[in-house]
Amino acid sequence: MARGRLRIYLGAAPGVGKTYAMLAEAQRRAGRGTDVVVGFVESHGRRLTAALAEGLETVPRRELTYQDARFTEMDLDEILRRAPAVALVDELAHTNVPGCRNAKRWEDVEELLAAGIDVVSTVNIQHLESLGDVVEGITGVRQRETVPDEMVRRADQIELVDMSPQALRRRLAHGNVYKPETVDAALANYFRPGNLTALRELALLWTADRVDEYLQRYRAEQGIEGTWQARERIVVGLTGGPEGATLIRRAARIAARGSGGELLAVHIARSDGLTGSASPQTLIEQRALLESLGGSFHTVLGDDPAAALLDFARGVNATQIVLGSSRRAAWQYIYGPGVSATVTRDSDDIDVHIVTHEHAAKGRGRVPIRKVTDLGRPRAVAGWLIGVAGPPLLAVLLVQLHGLGLSTDMLLFLSLTVGAALIGGLFPAIASALVGSATLNYYFTPPLHTFTISAPQNILAVAIFTAVGISVASVVDLAARRTHQAARSQAEAQTLSALAGTVLRGAPSGDGLLTVLLDQVRETFQQDSAALLERPDELTPWRTAAASGPQPPARPEQGDVDVPVGEHLALVLRGRVLPAEDRRLLGAFAAQAAVLLERRRLAGEAAAARREAEGNRIRTALLAAVSHDLRTPLAGIKAAVSSLRADDVEWDEADEAELLAGIESGADRLDHLINNLLDMSRLQTGTVTPLIQETDLDEVVPFALGGVPLGSVQLDVPETLPMIHADGGLLERSLANLIENAVKYSPVGVRVLVKAEAVRPSGPVGDGRGRGHGHAHGSAGGRVELRIVDRGPGVPEAARERIFAPFQRYGDAPRGAGVGLGLAVARGFVEAMGGTVTAEDTPGGGLTMVVDLPAVDLPAVDLPAVDPADVDPAEATGLPEEPERPNDRPNDRKAEPE
Repeated sequence: MARGRLRIYLGAAPGVGKTYAMLAEAQRRAGRGTDVVVGFVESHGRRLTAALAEGLETVPRRELTYQDARFTEMDLDEILRRAPAVALVDELAHTNVPGCRNAKRWEDVEELLAAGIDVVSTVNIQHLESLGDVVEGITGVRQRETVPDEMVRRADQIELVDMSPQALRRRLAHGNVYKPETVDAALANYFRPGNLTALRELALLWTADRVDEYLQRYRAEQGIEGTWQARERIVVGLTGGPEGATLIRRAARIAARGSGGELLAVHIARSDGLTGSASPQTLIEQRALLESLGGSFHTVLGDDPAAALLDFARGVNATQIVLGSSRRAAWQYIYGPGVSATVTRDSDDIDVHIVTHEHAAKGRGRVPIRKVTDLGRPRAVAGWLIGVAGPPLLAVLLVQLHGLGLSTDMLLFLSLTVGAALIGGLFPAIASALVGSATLNYYFTPPLHTFTISAPQNILAVAIFTAVGISVASVVDLAARRTHQAARSQAEAQTLSALAGTVLRGAPSGDGLLTVLLDQVRETFQQDSAALLERPDELTPWRTAAASGPQPPARPEQGDVDVPVGEHLALVLRGRVLPAEDRRLLGAFAAQAAVLLERRRLAGEAAAARREAEGNRIRTALLAAVSHDLRTPLAGIKAAVSSLRADDVEWDEADEAELLAGIESGADRLDHLINNLLDMSRLQTGTVTPLIQETDLDEVVPFALGGVPLGSVQLDVPETLPMIHADGGLLERSLANLIENAVKYSPVGVRVLVKAEAVRPSGPVGDGRGRGHGHAHGSAGGRVELRIVDRGPGVPEAARERIFAPFQRYGDAPRGAGVGLGLAVARGFVEAMGGTVTAEDTPGGGLTMVVDLPAVDLPAVDLPAVDPADVDPAEATGLPEEPERPNDRPNDRKAEPE
C-alpha cells in the first residue's frame, strides 16, 4: 500500500488563518469529487471557520472520561475504518487525553499516512521541537505541546500562512480569534508586536530553509550544475594565509547587504596531506572569526585549488566568490596564472570579487620544510664518512684491481653517493658527489694522477656524473624529507584527534578539562609545567586561569615557550624551547584551551542565569500565592470578623460558633501556607540544620495526622521498629505534608495507608524477600522505610520528579488548594536528615510516597520461615482489594505547574 501524502499549513501564531486555509483546500478538493472527511477540526468558536466546515463529512469524535471530566478526541479507529482519500486533522502538536492509543496527535497522523490516507494538517512555528528554547526566549512562554521537526520536514507540501503583526492584532481586537474578555490580556502579553514580528521571521526563515532543501534536492536529481541565484551565498576562499581575516570581513559586509545572505568559507587542502603555505593556527583563528560573523567553515580536498573551489561553489549554489589578490611575487607567475585568475576565467555565472590586501605580491611565505632532515647524530656521522672517506677508499680498491672501465667506475662512485644520501641526507651526498668526481678525475681519467682531462668525452662524463650525483642526492633527500613530514603530519593528526576527543568527551561546563588539556600539553611536548594566563587588558597583571605541573609560570616571560591566543590570553610552557614546527601544533592546543576557557565562562554565566531565572520564577509564584492563596483565607477571616462586629445583626450561638470556626479554619490554613513558604525559604538558603537524634517513628507519625480528617488514614507502624536517626520536628512536618497530599487525592471513603517496616540491605525485614531464613541479622547501616499509599489517580512516571519542585500543583487542583510547596518541603527536610523521598505506583492504581530514613543498628530478630505461596497479595500490601476497572490508568494524574 502506498503511503499517504502529508500537507501542512504552517503559521507564525494562533489566528493567522491556518484552519481556514485547510478547510478552503478541503472544499476545493471536495468540489472536484475527492473523498474528504473531517477527522478533527477545532473552530475555537470562530463563526467563519465553522461555516467553512459545513458540507464536509465529519467523523464523530470519540468521547473519553478523564478525572471526572468529559473530553472529545479524534476517533482514529473510525477514520481508519472509513478509509477516505483525504482526512483533515487540525492541531498537529496536540496532546491526546489519556486513554487514547497514541499520546500525541502527530502519532495518529503517522498511522493515517501508513494506511495510505492523505492528511491535511496545521501547526504553529512555536510547536516545533527544535525551536522551543528560541520561542521561550522571545515570548517568555514554554510550549509544552511540541511536534518533532522531522515529522514536519517529511511533509510532501508545507504552505506558510502569513499575516502581518498589525493585521493579526486587528483581527484579535475585533474578536475574531479569542473571546472578548481575553483579548486585552492577549494583546498585552503573547500578541505584542515584537513577539509577532519575531515569530513571523522565524516561520519565514524556517520555511525558506525547507524550500532551499527542496531546491538543492531538485537540482541534484536533475543534474543541474549551473547557479540559480535564488538566494545570496558568498563563498570565501581561504589559503591559511594572513589575508584570510580581511577576506572574511569583506565577504560578511557583502552578505549583510541583502536580507538572508549566507556566508561560507572553504579551504582547499591537498590530498597528500601536506600543508603547503597553510598555517593551521591561522585557519583556527579565521574559523573562529567566521563563526562569530554567522558563517560556516568547510574543508575540501583537491590537488587543483581553482577547480575544487569552483566545484564547491557550484555545489552550494553560490552567487559570489571572494578571493584575495595573489601573494605571488612577480617572477612566480612563470608557473601559471594563479588561482584567482583561473577562478575568474572559469567562474561563468558566479561573480568573483578580488580583494586587495597588504600581503599581496609579497611572496607566499610558504611554511618552511626543513632543508636538513633530522636523522640523528649517528646517521649524520655515518653519512659524512661515506660521503668523504668512501670515494678515496673505493679508488684504492679499484686501483688494486687496475680499474673496471670508466663507466663502471662511475656507477660504483654513484652508488656511494646514493648510499650517503640515504644514510646521511643531502649534504653528505653532495660531498660524496664532489669528492667522487675529483677522485674519478685523478685516478681513472687520462692523464692519470692529475686533475687535467685530455679527452673531451671524459670531461663530459665527469660533469654528467657530478650533475647526476647531486640530482640523485637531492631527490633521495627530498623523498626522505617528505616521508619525515608525512610521518610528522600523521603524528600531529593523531595528537589533534586525541585532543578533539578529550574536548568533546568533557563536561559541557569544561570543569577539569583545562587541567587535563594542560597535562596533555606537558606530556606531548615534554615540558615541566604549563599555564594558561589571561588578563582583561594590557594594564592588568596576568592571572592564571589554569595550570599544570610544578611551579607553573605566572607571566609569559617566565616560560620557555609563549603562545599568544588573541590579545588577552596566552599559553606558557616551562621546560625547553620548542622548534618552529612544534609551535604550529602547540597553536592548536592553545586554541582549544581558549575554547575550553570560554566554555567554562559561558557555563558559569548560564548557571547564574538559570539561578536568576529560577529565583524570578519562585518570586513570580510567590507573588501569585500572596495575591490569591494567601488573600483567600484572609478574606474569609475578615468577612467573619466583620459579621461578628456588625451592630445591625443579632447572631445566635450556633451562628457565632460557625463564624468563629471559619476564622479558626482560615487562620490554620494561613498558618500552614506561611509555614510552608518559610520552610521553602530556609531550604533555598541552606539554613535548615536538623537536630539529629534517636527517634521512635511510632511516636512521630500520629502527630503528623493532625491536619487530616479523623478516620481517613490507616496506620501500620509497629512499635517493634528500630529507632531512626532524625529530627522529630522536621520529620513530623514532612510526614504531615505527605499525608495531607495523599488524603487530598484519595477517593472519598478510601483510607490512606501509612505503613512502616525495617529494611536490611537485602530487603525489608519479614517482607518476603529473602524469606526462608527464619531470622533477621543485625545490620549497621540499616534503614526504616515508611510508605504512604493512596488510591488516587496517580502520577505519570515522567512527571514524578516534577511534583517535588517548588510551586508545582496537580493539573486538576483548584486555585486556593495550596501553593504547591508541600512535597518540595517534605523532600527537602527528609534529605537534610540523610533520607530520601520517592514516588512510585500503587498496585491497582494510585501513588505511593516512600520515605527512607537511616535506622539505628538493627538488632538480631528471630522470624519464622514463611512460604511466599501462603501470603495473600492484599495482606502483603496492607490495602483492601479493589475491583479491576476496565479503563483504569494509574498514571493519569498530571503534575503540571499552572
